[in-house]
Amino acid sequence: MYIEPPPGFRTSGDEPRGTRLVLVRHGEAHCNVAGIVGGPRGCTGLTDLGREQAAALARRVGSSHEFDGVTALYSSVLERARETASIVAGSLPHTTVVADCDLCELHPGRADAMSWDEMIEAFGGPDWDRDPDEPFAPEGESWTGFYERCVAAFERLSRAHPGEQVLLFVHGGVIEQAVKLAIGSPAAQRLLLRTEHCSMTEIELDAGRVRLLRYNDRAPRAVTAR
Repeated sequence: MYIEPPPGFRTSGDEPRGTRLVLVRHGEAHCNVAGIVGGPRGCTGLTDLGREQAAALARRVGSSHEFDGVTALYSSVLERARETASIVAGSLPHTTVVADCDLCELHPGRADAMSWDEMIEAFGGPDWDRDPDEPFAPEGESWTGFYERCVAAFERLSRAHPGEQVLLFVHGGVIEQAVKLAIGSPAAQRLLLRTEHCSMTEIELDAGRVRLLRYNDRAPRAVTAR
């Protein structure tokens, strides 16, 4: 007797068997609240609230044990992501975090550390609805270039960790590119997601197929029995 409908009618899908990338957005950062373009110079780490958000996530994963099987941790090189990773990793069995610039937010080029007003006055700001290949600012990335960089990183990590679950401490823009990849959106599309600080998004990469397993999953969560 069939328990589930045929594959063409299923909504649940098969159990994950490919590489599962869990993308954790960093906690609230000083550059977020100050209106600063947060590249390598503009990012000065987490606010007190951001550290509280990371600590809440650490408590969740420490009590739920949902990531006890994680085999690797990676982080953007930007301070807000690195600080979040450091806080959360303290509650995980695997605590070594590898910094990877390919997981950074869109590279802002010469707009780094400017206020948004200064950036717009100096460079005008890109119109990605008109031209998604336009750089964010001189020496910065375009929207499509950002997508291509992120997708290449996801594919590289999936090859390095076949069939494993890996935590990535990243940024809202990186998570948007992951969701686009999973739902088959073109590189130029802008989803206009609202991805919360210290939320988790998970995608599965398996033999060329990409699936979205969760989006915007946040602490606290009810403790599950081990």
